[in-house]
Amino acid sequence: MAAAPVWSVDPRTGKQREQVAVEATAQEVDTAVRAAHDARSALTDRTVRAAFLRTAADRLEAAKDQLVEAADAETALGPVRLTGELARTCYQLRAFADIVDEGAFLDVVIDHPDDTATPPIPDLRRYKVPLGVVAVYSASNFPFAFSVAGGDTASALAAGCPVVVKAHPDHPALSELVAKVLRTAAAEHGVPEGVVGLVHGFEAGVELIGHPLVAAAGFTGSVRGGRALFDAAAARPVPIPFHGELGSLNPVLITEAAAAERAEQIGGGLAGSMTLGVGQFCVKPGFVLAPQGAAGDRLLKSLTDAVSDTDAGVLLDHRMRDNFLAGIAERTRLPGVESPVTPGAGGEHTVSAGFLSVPAEKLVEEGEYDLLLEECFGPVTVVARYADEAEAKAVLSRLPGNLTATVHLSSEEAAGAGRGPELLAELTPLAGRVLVNSWPTGVAVAPAQHHGGPYPATTSTSTSVGGTAIERWLRPVAYQNAPEALLPAELRDDNPLGLPRRFNGRLER
Repeated sequence: MAAAPVWSVDPRTGKQREQVAVEATAQEVDTAVRAAHDARSALTDRTVRAAFLRTAADRLEAAKDQLVEAADAETALGPVRLTGELARTCYQLRAFADIVDEGAFLDVVIDHPDDTATPPIPDLRRYKVPLGVVAVYSASNFPFAFSVAGGDTASALAAGCPVVVKAHPDHPALSELVAKVLRTAAAEHGVPEGVVGLVHGFEAGVELIGHPLVAAAGFTGSVRGGRALFDAAAARPVPIPFHGELGSLNPVLITEAAAAERAEQIGGGLAGSMTLGVGQFCVKPGFVLAPQGAAGDRLLKSLTDAVSDTDAGVLLDHRMRDNFLAGIAERTRLPGVESPVTPGAGGEHTVSAGFLSVPAEKLVEEGEYDLLLEECFGPVTVVARYADEAEAKAVLSRLPGNLTATVHLSSEEAAGAGRGPELLAELTPLAGRVLVNSWPTGVAVAPAQHHGGPYPATTSTSTSVGGTAIERWLRPVAYQNAPEALLPAELRDDNPLGLPRRFNGRLER
């Protein structure tokens, strides 16, 4: 049976624009994986890897106008947002090149023999090696930063792992263009173009996770799709690591004192965060615990005013629009759920922002209102009004794992008075990033960043943003009593590569 065509679709109209490719067959997936596997040796030299990553960033920047135009045609995210995202992607590639040059990610540890220890210590030398071919599943909402040249690809290449990318159906034409740029950059450094493979189609994604030469996978998407791939990765004859970002509610807790101090500021900030990018950020605040009473009323009025002034926007595709409208309808049918600003259809192809309000007491115990504790992708948030601290704490205890958790405190609470420290401790088990008096949208690419969290936010304890994302694609190996002449250069006593390491218990830089 002939493979189905892959079309570029305009989200503003829902109409097909052009045929980009055809869905990959099982044979084509196999060819892409084997080409990537054969390219592994070309990434052995860290100098080559770093140069490749920097050249990739340079070539992406040089093609900026063409890439942004293609991305906007397929995502409707707008040139300003996309230009910034491309800049972020290029910065990320260069940041990983710096990490490769530094070499600390190899975690070199050398222990010489010590017969006086109990038990005696032999000659041991440990460092990390790349896993092999990494399958990358692109995200819809970040066509640059979490797609073909995004963080999974950049960190995998930095680790020395070739990639095969499963293109997202929302931006197939852009995916082809970016893959071509990466392959051109690879060729400039003698790296085979197969180091970055690209396949299209749902079945291709299934074939990819099961391929015996795929050693690990990175995924950003839905709970349903990610869990299916996670289960498939675990069910293989040889299971592989699956680093999936599946979904997040990103709860916000606003204390009564914080609302009394700056209700209008918090309400306006919440509106900006939950509508940013038409509510299509993975760290959108989707659930808010706000106090009852006069201060809480002021906060909701501010939120109402700001959200009401937000223009309707286009979601990434019509399937997402349909799911958003269905999700809103299902939630508003629950008794007691109000919609001070009703989210919904803004036009034939757009959606309007809004928020829902519900008494927090309805969420204290398991029941039909648990639907409000599930992510709804798009410009909407749920505000649960709590009567007292005990009720807010009871709801917090029922929340699933998240990428972020935010608390808004008063000035005194932020200085350590009252329940400030206690609230921070209560939020820490819920998320990988805990914010105080700020908003979760905006994930800085920085060494200390952590973009991950307890399930279902992610399927592992790793991060997909920041320098430590490279650790996902490495495994440690130790050599015992290996003659110096047989050891890799990274583990030799004279340290010919000048790597930071721990040598006989002492850290050397």
